[in-house]
Amino acid sequence: MSRRRRSLRNANVFITGAASGIGRATAELAAAQGARLHLTDVNADLLATTADRIRATGGSVVLAEPADISDYAAVRALTTRVTETSGAMDVVMNIAGISTWGTVQALEHHHWQRLVDVNLMGPIHVIETLVPPMIEAGRGGHLVNVSSAAGLIGMPWHAAYSASKFGLRGVSEVLRFDLRRHGIGVSLVCPGGVATPLTETVQIAGVDRESRAFQRAHARFRKRAVTPERAAESILRGVRRNRYWVYTSPDIRAIHLLQRLCPPAYVAAMRAMNYGANRVLPAVGRARRQEDAA
Repeated sequence: MSRRRRSLRNANVFITGAASGIGRATAELAAAQGARLHLTDVNADLLATTADRIRATGGSVVLAEPADISDYAAVRALTTRVTETSGAMDVVMNIAGISTWGTVQALEHHHWQRLVDVNLMGPIHVIETLVPPMIEAGRGGHLVNVSSAAGLIGMPWHAAYSASKFGLRGVSEVLRFDLRRHGIGVSLVCPGGVATPLTETVQIAGVDRESRAFQRAHARFRKRAVTPERAAESILRGVRRNRYWVYTSPDIRAIHLLQRLCPPAYVAAMRAMNYGANRVLPAVGRARRQEDAA
């Protein structure tokens, strides 16, 4: 049976995506709670900055090493060093991820491939190399996989992104039960809007980010988004209470409940969301036609 982790003090914690956003906020909060951190991110400079900030406030960063989690060889080399340095991890957090949105006619093959490589295969690489040592150590632990609201519901323009996030949800659903007998809990985190740098740079195939319609929609998103620090609090509370479903905002909890308990209302809500999102597209089309005419 999985065990509730009441404290992170002196726990070995591995975090991907630790250079910015939710990953950095989670690393900083875990450090404040006494964790011994093992951090990675594809951005070496920002990762070093995160590690320096944590150490400057008295936190413990055992290792901070850049890696592309979609590269299995790189992940295996990193996690081997982590295990050799500190032994089995107590908590493993798959937070790193990328996002590309777009209509099905705008998305290209490389968009689908890269999202699956990073958002699904990346966590699988980490799980494959760090969870077996946790099982062998025999002291339990916790696995955190950060999915998305797009891993729960049919959000507009999210087909490729959802392919990766629903996939991670499936992995988590199986491990939730498979790892229970080893005392390892699993949390599936489903954030809604979080005000991270990713929201400013997310690629949206076929949509002009500079259009007035998009800017209005983006402003509404930012207004509802929670901070990375609040998301980090939700994640660590989920670990502490051994919760499987972890939401970072009440709106995602509500629509997930609606999806399960009242499917017709969920369908109506998704159709309304889709209609609102696609109002941006005609403005993009007009802008392109004007550019072509010029």
